[in-house]
This record gives sequence, C-alpha cells and structure tokens, in this order.
Amino acid sequence: MNMKMPHIGRFAAGPLNAITDVAGVTVGHATLDAGDVQTGVTVVRPHQGNVFMQRVPAGVAVINGFGKSVGLVQVEELGVLETPIALTNTFAVPAVSAAQIRQCVKDNPACGRDLPTVNPLVLECNDGYLNDIQQMAVSEAHYLEAYALAQSRFAQGAVGAGRGMSCFKLKGGIGSSSREVAVSASKRYRVGALVLANFGQLANLTVAGCAVGKDLAALPHVESHGADKGSIILLVATDAPLDARQLHRLAVRAGAGLARTGSFYGHGSGDIALAFSTAYTLPQDVLNDLYEVALLHDNLLNDVFEAVADSIEQAILSALWHAQTLTGRQGHQRLSLLDALAGLPLERRPHWC
Repeated sequence: MNMKMPHIGRFAAGPLNAITDVAGVTVGHATLDAGDVQTGVTVVRPHQGNVFMQRVPAGVAVINGFGKSVGLVQVEELGVLETPIALTNTFAVPAVSAAQIRQCVKDNPACGRDLPTVNPLVLECNDGYLNDIQQMAVSEAHYLEAYALAQSRFAQGAVGAGRGMSCFKLKGGIGSSSREVAVSASKRYRVGALVLANFGQLANLTVAGCAVGKDLAALPHVESHGADKGSIILLVATDAPLDARQLHRLAVRAGAGLARTGSFYGHGSGDIALAFSTAYTLPQDVLNDLYEVALLHDNLLNDVFEAVADSIEQAILSALWHAQTLTGRQGHQRLSLLDALAGLPLERRPHWC
C-alpha cells in the first residue's frame, strides 16, 4: 500500500526528521529476532564524549508511573544525565543497568571510589505479547553492541528495543522525528523526539487528526480488545540552552503529543518522558564551573513547547508507519498500521492515504 506519512504541525522537520538532527545525538540498536525471542536494546547517546565526566542537563516527567525503570529518581533530583539512555524490555533492565555500570567503571576507574557512583539510566516497556520475556535473552553484550552502532542514521519500527512492542494493538516500536524552531530573529533551535511505543487501545487511535481506530477495530482480522497498557517512553532532545527546570517543562509537553494519538494514559501503561539539552555540559570535576552559557528566556519557550508536542506525535506515527507485521511468541501476531489500513474500503481510508 503506497502511502505518504502525514506531517504533523506547522514547523519544518530537520534534514533526517529524527532525534539525531540535534547535533551530537546518535542512536544505535541491537535486535534479537529468533522465534519466540523478539526483543532488543536501543541506546541514545547525547554526545560522543564521556557522559559520566561531561554530563548533560535533563528533566523528567512521569505521566503515569506504571514501570520498572532505573535512574529516574536521581535525574529528577539532580537534573543531569551521566550515561547514555538505554531502552529495552522490562525484564532486561537489570542486565542493561549492570552493563552501563561496568562500561562507566572501565572508562572511569575512579567511579565509585574517588568519584561518585554512576547513575545508570534504563527505561523499559513490556514486550511480552510478542517476545518470550521470561527467557531474559538480553545481555550486556547487546547493550554494548547498540552503543557501538550508535550513529545519526538509524532504523525505525520493529528494531532494537522496539522489536517486540505493540502500539494500539498494532505493531509498534521505535519512532523518531524533529522540528526546527525560530524563537526570535537570531535564535534558531532544533527539537528532536524518539519514542518506544507500546501502548493504546485500537479504537482510540487518531492519526494526524483522523480517528481511524474505530474503523480499524471493526475489521474482522484486526485484534482490538484489551486495556490501554504496555507503556511508552518519550525522549526529547534539543540544542536550545535550557536548564533542568525548563527541560522538565519540555518533558511535560511530551504528554500533549501522546494524547493527540488517542492515549489517555491507562492504568497499566507506564508513560515516562525525559528531555535533555546538548547546548552545554555539566562537568563531574568540582573545579569546573557548572554553567557557561546564557539560558533561553522562559518567554521564548512557547514555540519550543509546540515543537515538542508535534515531534512526539510525529515520532509515534513514525513508529507505527515503519513497523512491519510481525509474528512472535506462540504465534502471536501484530499487524502493521499500513497492512491494517490496506484492509479498509477505499471510501473509508483517511484523506492522506
């Protein structure tokens, strides 16, 4: 089915329409695809240096706290990232956390001795419908593989941590987007988003303002039952010079983009947003100054807020758009959005089909 993905909002996308349009940000995947094992790891690196020694400012918003992530409490308290962001399945959190700690100690032998202990940051969704999560197949090697493969161009859909994820009872996974914003005549910035999409009830699915979910849920070959559960991780990157307080405000706006797609943050859905800035770093060394840039004024944030909501909505759509129909654990299957739309009569297809 030949369809062009609709563009969300009034701002232009960056060259790649991905979170990596924010300079320095890279993304890598390790994908496990072996019968009942359909899972993986995705790593987002905020810059190419030593993140433990050159931390980046960050803010977190827990929209619905049904989740088993590691590291969020310290990010909320201190407002910094000191490892890459790792995404994986629920039962893989301990293995990936251990991998981050070992990597940091190897690169920084004083960690936990002369320097503070590292705060690993691993965020998760439950891919147990398509993946045999009890096998705990993700290992330290998969984290290191995803880390090593991180680059500006990366795959989306059923890859990495998104391999076994479901979204609106369709095939979900990794999605990304970006927006370019001019907050004044002399200040132009980029906002990028990346999501691990694993949430939603099909009947509620809204794509670019079109309530397509109800029609899709009526198709006999599409599963539509079940609660809104499963979770989504919403990541926002920007090169705008913002502090942790302002980045928390950006993270909150990610919920607006999520809601537009038809989510109401169901009881069993862990919905966590994290925003970070690449405009400056916060050194681990106490002899160095923490701030070396002028921060963007709060009164100039409105367009940035709008770009966050738009890029998150676009990233969720991109996850659905790029995912392919997949059969996993015990024959469980999730149709892709495009395969599901192809089952609609021509007169019932959205205007952008």
